[in-house]
Amino acid sequence: MNTKKIYPTYFALGAVIIYFMLCFLPGVLGLFYSLTDWNAYSNQMNYVGFKNYIDVFKGSSQYRTFIWNTLVFTVVTTILKTTAGLGMALVLTNDRTWVRNFHRLVIFSPQVMSYLVVGLVFKSLLHPSAGFVNNFFKDIGMNFMTKSWLTDLNLAFGTVMTVDTWKGAGYIMVIIIAALQAISPTYYEAASIDGASYLDKFKYITLPLLKPILVSATVLNVTYGLRVFDMVYALTNGGPGNATGVINTAVYKEFSKGNYAMGTTLSSLLFAVVLALIYFIIKAMESKEVEI
Repeated sequence: MNTKKIYPTYFALGAVIIYFMLCFLPGVLGLFYSLTDWNAYSNQMNYVGFKNYIDVFKGSSQYRTFIWNTLVFTVVTTILKTTAGLGMALVLTNDRTWVRNFHRLVIFSPQVMSYLVVGLVFKSLLHPSAGFVNNFFKDIGMNFMTKSWLTDLNLAFGTVMTVDTWKGAGYIMVIIIAALQAISPTYYEAASIDGASYLDKFKYITLPLLKPILVSATVLNVTYGLRVFDMVYALTNGGPGNATGVINTAVYKEFSKGNYAMGTTLSSLLFAVVLALIYFIIKAMESKEVEI
């Protein structure tokens, strides 16, 4: 078989058509609709230019809060998940006892559950009066720890990010464990002979060789964080007020109200932000091949 044979360009026509119909065209249509006053209450659709985008960023706009919350959620959960996943991966890779696989399974298990299920379970656990968490603190005499975890303006957003980190850290851990197991032990043996400490090995061997995986984990976390919806919707539905509202909860509410133009405007902005951030993350974190 001639592996160097160049096939005619039209062989890729089918894939191009599918990509155009399913990916490119919906994006272009969404951008077009965001420049109109499309809604469920009128049969006419008028061109309004960038009015919807101006409404998103004007001084009294609530949408800026949703954009800010989305960015904060993305940054915080990405850092927490990556840090926690890396830490647990290092511990459970160095652990040589028979229970390490059990620990890995327990930590990873939240990932197989749906975000809606996790959200509803924690919504029950964190209920101010009937929830397990507050009742537990009361039973052990720590009444000062009982909080309105999901209805307090100062606590709700942090609680949502904590629950999301609990669910997603195990997935990052598994990815990093796979990368750690692919590192040849001869590097560490040579470093030990040279008298390198554990921190030296981590800094000069483990971390450089994990950079490609950490980049991938960061991209996955950022992509998810910017698109988050299920967890927020299940726990707080964007409340109290707009304290935990993110772009996708705003999109959902706008479409529910029949304000399709604003919904597509927010979706278009989210798409642009995702592309821009992913591009800059990859450019900032990509590195040349590590030489040891």
